Amino acid sequence: MTTTATATTTINHFLNGEETAGKGDRTQQVFNPATGAVSGELRLANREDLETAVAAARKAANVWNDISLAKRTAVLFKFRELVAAHVDELAALITAEHGKVLSDAKGEIGRGLEVVEFACGIPQLLKGDYSDQASTGIDVFSFRQPLGVVAGITPFNFPVMVPLWMAPMAIATGNAFILKPSERDPSASILLAKLWKQAGLPDGVFQVLHGDKETVDGLLTHPDIDGISFVGSTPIAKYVHETATAHGKRVQALGGAKNHAIILPDADLDNAADHLAAAAFGSAGERCMAISVAVAVGEAADELVKKVQQRAEAVKVANGTEADAEMGPVITPASKSRIVKIVSEAADAGAALVVDGRDLVVEGHEDGFWVGPTVIDHVRTEMSAYSEEIFGPVLAVVRVADLDEGIKLINANPYGNGTAIFTSSGAAARKFQRSVTVGMIGVNVPIPVPVAYHSFGGWKSSLFGDKHIYGEEGVSFYTRGKVVTSRWPEPTHASGASYNFPSN
Repeated sequence: MTTTATATTTINHFLNGEETAGKGDRTQQVFNPATGAVSGELRLANREDLETAVAAARKAANVWNDISLAKRTAVLFKFRELVAAHVDELAALITAEHGKVLSDAKGEIGRGLEVVEFACGIPQLLKGDYSDQASTGIDVFSFRQPLGVVAGITPFNFPVMVPLWMAPMAIATGNAFILKPSERDPSASILLAKLWKQAGLPDGVFQVLHGDKETVDGLLTHPDIDGISFVGSTPIAKYVHETATAHGKRVQALGGAKNHAIILPDADLDNAADHLAAAAFGSAGERCMAISVAVAVGEAADELVKKVQQRAEAVKVANGTEADAEMGPVITPASKSRIVKIVSEAADAGAALVVDGRDLVVEGHEDGFWVGPTVIDHVRTEMSAYSEEIFGPVLAVVRVADLDEGIKLINANPYGNGTAIFTSSGAAARKFQRSVTVGMIGVNVPIPVPVAYHSFGGWKSSLFGDKHIYGEEGVSFYTRGKVVTSRWPEPTHASGASYNFPSN
């Protein structure tokens, strides 16, 4: 592979209120996936940088926890306005390093802003409970307090949205937050850190620490970190959960997905095909909520495949900065090679390549990491195109006889992140949503990412830990409960002490 010569920038950490190169001497290149050119040189943290970040976070957490809810909320409101004012700048950074089209990048930021807005209501969310006269002269009340120092380890596919799913909830509830973003597209995280500071957040409450596995392992095992939030692949989510919990930390680790959409014969097939194409090929399929398997039921199959084919062939694949671009490149040459390999294996095993995007070349961007929209029909469950999380613009079509067979197929899959049904039957939709072992379900909605006042999370191998992300479950994850039982006896009264177990 050749790369185009271009100016590069150095991407630093953001520790204790300022950008810094840190003490580490290792770096990693950052690429523009549309051109294949190196766009940045990322500083990677060493152990000293980790210790600096954690010490600053611990000190800041002790102060931030004592800041009133009114003042915390004021910072969150200001941060929300600053992010909204910098959408174009953030989106440009996302497109330059991830490759997704600008409109998609702006949509990602919008979904992140929803969580910031939800976190602005933290005074209501942190209200405790009070029981007057629970026993004679005794009152009982409960409230929640922050964990202390928490870290977020986030994926390349949503460099703004996923950090905004975590940090506003952690910070609103009184924690200090250390972000370890993906090495693939790290620049947006630095702008977020600057916006937090501009909003009035005290130094050390939000920090950005760049790194690789060495840094991740340091976060998972450091004794002064109390919680870990992670989004990424299932094998790494499992590793994060096992390692961090073994070191006494609270963990939410969201893993991979193999999202199915089942299409019944009574569905509006044009509507279904529109949404399947958008959900499979948007962001080059690099979404944990992308639809990667279309489960075509009975007589719907042939017509559905033809309609999806038409839409796949019409997708405008281009540099994400172009106004009419609908899909950009994949993130790395290694990702491209893996996607091509899986598609080739399916073809060799007898699947029908309805649309083949393996050899796509975008004129003027020949060195970019391109894979075109791909549709594979007659996929069987033993094929890697079905069993593996491809994370590319590939839609596999599996044919089944009826709804029951489709539900059985979905429930047999080890992943349980998201799923959808396309139908005009309320009875079929209700049966589906009650029967599938999946955490997030769409009814005629292909990518059912919940709004911020619900919570995001899957089942089975798509989630390790018992708490979903953001929403009220996010508040619960970043806090711990306290219950106080109090009595204020009159000085002249007997204490009521007894050697028996207390009773009412």
